[in-house]
Amino acid sequence: MSGGALTVLITTFLASTVEAVEMVTIVVGVGATRGWRSTWLGVAAGLVILVVVVAVFGLALSAVPIGPLRLVIGFLLLVFGLQWLRKGIRRVAAHGFAGLRARVVGEPEERWTGAGIDWTAFVLALKGVLLEGLEIAFIVVSVGVAGHALGVATIGAVAALVITSAVGAGVGGAVRQVPRSFLQLVVGVLLTTFGTFWSLEGLGVEWPAGDLTIVALLILYAATAVGYIELERRRAFGLSPQA
Repeated sequence: MSGGALTVLITTFLASTVEAVEMVTIVVGVGATRGWRSTWLGVAAGLVILVVVVAVFGLALSAVPIGPLRLVIGFLLLVFGLQWLRKGIRRVAAHGFAGLRARVVGEPEERWTGAGIDWTAFVLALKGVLLEGLEIAFIVVSVGVAGHALGVATIGAVAALVITSAVGAGVGGAVRQVPRSFLQLVVGVLLTTFGTFWSLEGLGVEWPAGDLTIVALLILYAATAVGYIELERRRAFGLSPQA
């Protein structure tokens, strides 16, 4: 393999790994929180749409504007994320890590128990797979065409997806052991973070640190959640926020 092809391989692998991690994070979080059946259906639907789009547009993908898609998907993730973040804060504040064994009165079970499709899990998984999959396709086309090594770029992206998915599958089993109240809080933070990042990118915002901004947003929302948990606990004990 020539030096140029090796550079294309490493570049597409690393760049695709970043996108694949975001995809797997959303899928694992939604599946562990809402249930896996509808989540896997959403993943499958997202992959089918992705394959069709790539097959139809091919090399023309580099000219397709992804900003509007980021805006729509980011906004929807932000809506769901803020709802789950609020519920997670209330449940952790009220019951610690007791999960849903002692649910907040008046709030329904989050995990889908019906016979049909859980459209919340389905749509979230589909959108995460579709957006990140398109991002990876753009990387492959851009880097592969520029380096005159489209096949090598494809190999790098596929390797990143396979490795990241395998790691995600292994982590999924461990995630099932996490207390539900805490898991919902974590997933709420993650969805809110990705929703903020993608929606503002869709509006044309250029993040100073690129994808590393996600880490800063995670810390910000996690710190905010911890603060609100403390406020909720104070109210539960009849203390004012200033006490």
